[in-house]
Amino acid sequence: MSPGDSAARSAELDRLEDWTGLDPRGRASRAAEIELSAATAGDEAAEMRARLIQADVAERSGDLKASTSVMWQVNEWARRNDHRYLIARSHLLLGRTYRNMGDVAALLEHAVAAVEHLDDTLPARRRLPYVVKYADALTEAGSIAAARERYRQAAELARNSPDVRDEMMVLNNHAYAEYLSGEPQRAWELVEEMRALAAARGHRLDPNDLDTVASVQVALGRYAEAEQTILDAITAYPEGHQEADALPEFLLTLAITRRLQGAADAARQTLAECRSLCEAHGHGEILVRVLQEQAEVYAAAGDYQRAYEEYKRYHLAEKQVLDEQREAQARTRQALFEVNEARQEADRFREQARRDPLTGLRNRRYVDEHLPALIDRARNGGKPLWVAVLDLDHFKQINDLCSHEIGDQVLVMVAAMLADTVTGLGEDSAMAARLGGEEFLLVLCGRGHAETLAVLERLRRRIAAHPWRQAVGDLPVTTSIGAAPAVDGSTQATLLAQADAQLYTAKRAGRNRVRTAAQPAGAMR
Repeated sequence: MSPGDSAARSAELDRLEDWTGLDPRGRASRAAEIELSAATAGDEAAEMRARLIQADVAERSGDLKASTSVMWQVNEWARRNDHRYLIARSHLLLGRTYRNMGDVAALLEHAVAAVEHLDDTLPARRRLPYVVKYADALTEAGSIAAARERYRQAAELARNSPDVRDEMMVLNNHAYAEYLSGEPQRAWELVEEMRALAAARGHRLDPNDLDTVASVQVALGRYAEAEQTILDAITAYPEGHQEADALPEFLLTLAITRRLQGAADAARQTLAECRSLCEAHGHGEILVRVLQEQAEVYAAAGDYQRAYEEYKRYHLAEKQVLDEQREAQARTRQALFEVNEARQEADRFREQARRDPLTGLRNRRYVDEHLPALIDRARNGGKPLWVAVLDLDHFKQINDLCSHEIGDQVLVMVAAMLADTVTGLGEDSAMAARLGGEEFLLVLCGRGHAETLAVLERLRRRIAAHPWRQAVGDLPVTTSIGAAPAVDGSTQATLLAQADAQLYTAKRAGRNRVRTAAQPAGAMR
């Protein structure tokens, strides 16, 4: 794969991640094509980004279980590979999943995680949606003061964007947040700022912007202005690519403005149109509010009998919608439970696959996955690192003269001594593993030659001094140890080979001893 191919793939993924309004099938189809080409090219990060785009589309269409499973899988891959952008993006999408089931606490938790994992090198325009969604989550959680600070940060990010829609998005979301929080005057100041920006940049407010403006105008009692604003939104609607429920929402706002101006007949006509749309397209939650508003219209006109009848229909519809929402939330929670259960099972299998089943120590697979990173970390941090290989002396005699069961008992006890050594030193600075048979590995981080030698000698003496007689009779149980330091240019293979060479030096010298390679000038200190 050439650098040009990789860059082009990344640029298209950027576009698909932002492309959320139009042609979801086309978006998912193109993401699937990129996933395949990325897999062929060995570009695993691009493959995961493409899978996440498909999960985003699936979640929006209601396929919760499959989409959430993919989101968690990508999140786990990103964590294992320290891919901060994919950690952030998967949390952003998971937050929306929990929001849709009414779990605001989980929404906020994922929004925080998404922002925390953003890489500072990510362009401001790519970071902007994460900060805005964090602010929106704080608003929904009732923390408008904290949300204001995040909207301020988002405004700073958007200020230098070449696309005026970025600044408009921040102002619109902030204005709506103030409106929801019962601060219509603050919201109006932001609306005026939004209008001034649009005028200065030759930009037209889109229907969603206009809906926010109309909502704030209603809250301020400016009903005639609100009516005209929402009419402008309805007129502009076919030009945009809005959500399916946008037009019924606009019509409901229009009906409210007309009722509040005393135009009951016009309000009823608008509600009838809105109700027809809701029934045709299954917008049950909006339909409930339509019935409530219809009752308000009748009451305002003094027709209390019909208002009462409409309120009864409203309450029945509200109960039905609440029942449907509870059922949907129950299905959602069950799906998430199944996904989490599968993740936990996968985690257990992953852990088991990296443990030696006899001794419980880490195994060769774990060493192959983690030792190279430890070597790199030591090199980058300028800290010493030693690798020691331990081999039990004349272990075949124990198996042959006692039994393989006794041999296994000896291996388990030696492994316990290695585990104790790691615990005593701290798991951040030591690692023990069984490489196979009677051969073990001990990795020591941050210790010089003298300290490493002292640790290995203590371990050797402890193994030799253990009361083995009850298990093996008069047979001795001792170990030979060879150790080597990481130097500039060391790899796992070269380091293990050097430790092995020292191990055989110890064997040739009579066994039951420690031999270490000299620490050269190039060793990491």
